[in-house]
Amino acid sequence: MTHQIILIFHLLAATVWVGGHLFLSIRYLPEALQKKDASILINFKDKFEPVGLPSLLTLLITGILMAYHYDVTFTQWFSFSNGIEKIVSIKLILLFISVGMAINAQLFVFPKVKSENLRPVAFQIITITLIGVAMLVLGSWVRIGGL
Repeated sequence: MTHQIILIFHLLAATVWVGGHLFLSIRYLPEALQKKDASILINFKDKFEPVGLPSLLTLLITGILMAYHYDVTFTQWFSFSNGIEKIVSIKLILLFISVGMAINAQLFVFPKVKSENLRPVAFQIITITLIGVAMLVLGSWVRIGGL
């Protein structure tokens, strides 16, 4: 029962994290690119961060708890020795990339974003969205025993 509760929190957090980025990519990014208006993206970022970042933290915590439930402990991360370990390891790699990109976005991309050049922020948004979707798909494969 505990695993099921953790899974529910994980799925709710994934809904917020991935759904928010899909909404940003599909709804706000095209508008910002068309209008060449960085404020559209900055406004979304400022409103999404208070719910998005706690969701990401929830994903991290619940993901680690579920990995341990499947007997994929810290010592087995990145061993790629069975289907579940492969998924956990790939998701951790994608998580590290996501965190690195989040730091990059906060320190370098958003502070320097200009309406006349939205390519760096568009690249960031599309990449993080694709990573989120990939992690979602990988998570769904746990049910069938992994890769």
